[in-house]
This record gives sequence, structure tokens and C-alpha cells, in this order.
Amino acid sequence: MISRRRLTQAMAAAAATGAAGLTGAGQASARTDTAPTGRIARDLGPVRHTRTDVLDIAYHDVGPAHGKPVILLHGWPFSPVGSYAEVAPALARRGYRCYIPYLRGHGETRFLRDDTLRSGEQAALGADLIAFMDALRLPRALFAGYDWGGRAGDVAAALRPERCTGVVSVNGYLIQNLAVAQEPLAPALEEGYWYFFYFLTERGRKGLQRNREDLARVVWHRNSPQWQFTEVEFAQAAELWTNPDYVDVVIHSYRHRLAAAPGDPRYAELEKRLLEQPKITVPAVTLDGQADGVIPPTDGTGYAAHFSGPWKHHVVPGAGHNLPQERPEAFTAAILEVDAMR
Repeated sequence: MISRRRLTQAMAAAAATGAAGLTGAGQASARTDTAPTGRIARDLGPVRHTRTDVLDIAYHDVGPAHGKPVILLHGWPFSPVGSYAEVAPALARRGYRCYIPYLRGHGETRFLRDDTLRSGEQAALGADLIAFMDALRLPRALFAGYDWGGRAGDVAAALRPERCTGVVSVNGYLIQNLAVAQEPLAPALEEGYWYFFYFLTERGRKGLQRNREDLARVVWHRNSPQWQFTEVEFAQAAELWTNPDYVDVVIHSYRHRLAAAPGDPRYAELEKRLLEQPKITVPAVTLDGQADGVIPPTDGTGYAAHFSGPWKHHVVPGAGHNLPQERPEAFTAAILEVDAMR
């Protein structure tokens, strides 16, 4: 792992060169934490914490206290700090209140009980989002995300539209259809999902445990081939992967989506509803990165039927899979666009 000393040295070098669930409510228990992630993420403010019935969720908040709430959701294996370091301040300047949570298994987010299944399934991610809102007493918010975070936003928007004012989703409709999990895709697409199959094996689990950084570096390069990220950005993200539940959550996520692992029984009813591929009825903007190395860009027509409310689709030139970090201005514009659709 990248040590604290190495991270500090990388940041100094950069400076020198000019550089719960969907159906229930949790109880709010917020506190400010000055732990290491907060010091690294100084542009997004300190790491705060709030508790749901399952998690102690670490998060940042940026912007005026009474601004329009936006929840910015990160993907794997990326950092919410890196992904939204430019997006959140840009939105704050326009009067939005941004909440940036760390997903289960990442950063300082922790499970409250040792006996809770370390699930990474889609229903759990969507449930966490609504429980996070309940804990912070947010009646409604705009959801915006990519990869795992985009999926969480899509799940919550589809199942609890009364809590969502609009959604921005990179790569379109991300709710997995587990009914066809065993059906093959085109070989060119399957190639991009190599780590799905790697994680099905015990070899893959050991590989993730032992080589978290090297594996993530491969994913960053292959999923965003035009992204010239810095070592400081990578080191910052690597801090998140030291979470004690990281490996279990990631492994379960990819095994569950391929129908190779059972889900957490607490989310069984939600997963049944997701098998119906529910429509997203709230205003939506979908984005595809033109340089996405894992999901090729499209015109959006392949998933248009899943959006029954106002909907727009854009292809973003030069963007890969981590679109908000690679093209923050386009992601910010999409949030402003979907907010104006209401």
C-alpha cells in the first residue's frame, strides 16, 4: 500500500511544481472527524460521519447550508474526493449543497456489526443512499454518479422517486438485470469486464487482497485510456482501499452481479423489484464518455425506454469511465441541466 509518508511526499512534490434501506429511516448521528482522509481532502472540507441502521457513513459536504441538495456518488475503484474535487465547488458557487459519501467498503465508512454480510449488491447501494438521506434528514435530493455510484442513484431514483429531484447517470441505465446474468455479451464487451471473472475465483480474491493498488492502476488505465491522472490523484484514492471491508464488498459486488453469490436477505425484496427493471420517472441526464475503455459510447437509444420522465443524453469527448474527474465541466453542466428540467 502507499504509505502516509509516500502520499505526503507526492503531495509536496505536486505543490513544488505548481500544482435502513430504501424502506426505513436511520437516526442522525453526525460528527466532524479530523482523520487522515479529511486532511487529504481539504478542498472538500473535513470528513463527517452519520449513522444508519447498517453503516457509519463517512462523507463531505460543500456549499451553502440551505442550498439545493445534490448527492455526488463515486465509483470503483475511484475516490469521491478526486472525482468531485472540481464538481462540488463549482456547484457550491451556484448555490447547491453537495453531499459526497464514501460507499460501503471505502474510506472511513464502516459497518456497525461484525455479523452483517459485506454485500456490494446493487440493492444495498441504493438502500444506503436513502438511509444516508434519512440520517441527514434530507427529504429530497438530486442524485449524480457513475459506475457503482451511478447504479446507487439509479436504484434509489427508480424505487423511491419521491426522494429524488433528478438523476445524472454516466453510462445510462445501470440497474442490473440479474435475470440474464448468465447470458453472454459480445466478446468485445466481455473483454472489458475481465475483472468481473477474475473476482469469481479465489485467485482473484487473493489478487485483490495482495495487489489492490496495481489492480486499480490497470483498471484506471484501461477504463480511461486518455486520462492523464497524477500520482497524487492515485495515491489519494489508494487511501480508500485500506478499508477492512474493501475486499469483501468488492468481491461480493462482482460475484452477485454474475449470479455467483447470494445477496443479503435484508435486500431480497428490493432485488425482486429490480428484476422488473423499473423505469426512472424523474428528470434524467445520461452521459457516455467518448473515450470510455470499458463501455463504448452510444446515442442512448438502447436504454431510452427505461427513462419515462424528461430525459437527455450526451456523449462527452475525451472522457473515460471516471467522467466527473476527467471532464468535471461536462458533469457539472449535466447536473444544472437536469435541475432545470423540473
